[in-house]
Amino acid sequence: MDPVADPTFLDKATLQSIWFLLLTVLLTGYAILDGFDLGVGINHLLVGRSDIDRRTTIGSIGPIWDGNEVWLVTFGGALFAAFPVAYASFFSGFYIAFMLLLLGLIMRAVCLEFRVKTEGAAMHRVFDFGFSLGSVLIALLLGVAAGNCLYGIRVDSTLTIREPLLSQLNPFSLLTGLMTVALFALHGALYLRLRVEGALLASVERWAWRWWWIFVALFVAVSAYALRDIPQVTANIRNWPVLWAIPALNVLAILNVPRTIRHRQPMFGFISSSCMIMAFAALFSMALYPDLIRSTIDPAFNVTISNASSSPRTLTTMLIIALIGMPIVIAYTVAVYWIFRGKVRVDRGSY
Repeated sequence: MDPVADPTFLDKATLQSIWFLLLTVLLTGYAILDGFDLGVGINHLLVGRSDIDRRTTIGSIGPIWDGNEVWLVTFGGALFAAFPVAYASFFSGFYIAFMLLLLGLIMRAVCLEFRVKTEGAAMHRVFDFGFSLGSVLIALLLGVAAGNCLYGIRVDSTLTIREPLLSQLNPFSLLTGLMTVALFALHGALYLRLRVEGALLASVERWAWRWWWIFVALFVAVSAYALRDIPQVTANIRNWPVLWAIPALNVLAILNVPRTIRHRQPMFGFISSSCMIMAFAALFSMALYPDLIRSTIDPAFNVTISNASSSPRTLTTMLIIALIGMPIVIAYTVAVYWIFRGKVRVDRGSY
């Protein structure tokens, strides 16, 4: 091989697959970490009625929520670097949806930071509502986007999305959006079991039960819809039967959640919901690979890891940067979580 003509140490197809895997890892990390603090926001108005209760739920994510969103920013940057054509298609086709997502992120941040800096029950109620609304909006939009990627969308020969916003809200994408809201709400409730105590803990556990039943009902509906109308979701699993282990383990994790609630095992409950999210991310990626966006006009117009990727030199350079940077991000995340472990104590300096 001529090192001047091709300075990469892996062929292009291998690099593309590695970057698809890295995007899956980043998406999984974001879904697990920001998933539980979105879930805390969804539960915020439900589990506690007093100001102390609501300050406690906010305090459980106060030191870590903004760090969790680093994974989403990193995912966007990695998508831009590795698959710029897909990045352009996503952001042009889902422009309004992304603006709504940005609105939800800003709303959550403003409500979290300004609540502690204002006095009066009326303003606190406004910020509490905004915090919960922003959390629901983000979870719903993420699920709708995932549903559209699986179901397919109008992508033309220029790899441009030609689908109006209302058409993106098809029954399958709405179901996946609602399932994502329920999944994150359950994940957030299981996280709160680690951080709160007393009467608030009892309320959190009641809502964990409710969210589990809601999630299971939506999970069954989404699975039935996908197996009936989207045959591509099982294509890769049929090609590699060993991958059936992932949905099997996902079902086991789902069924383990009630046991952890009943036997008062909060850490195992949170681990189970994290495993559920990992399994969903893996199933989502397996259902798409090697596509990034499926076209309902013609499969030849699918945005794939092949026709959307950067050059081998770019993929190689970014891979080296990722291999250096990701351990640092993981180490920082672990350190922050270790420092702020334990039950939440509300004082004058708390949220």
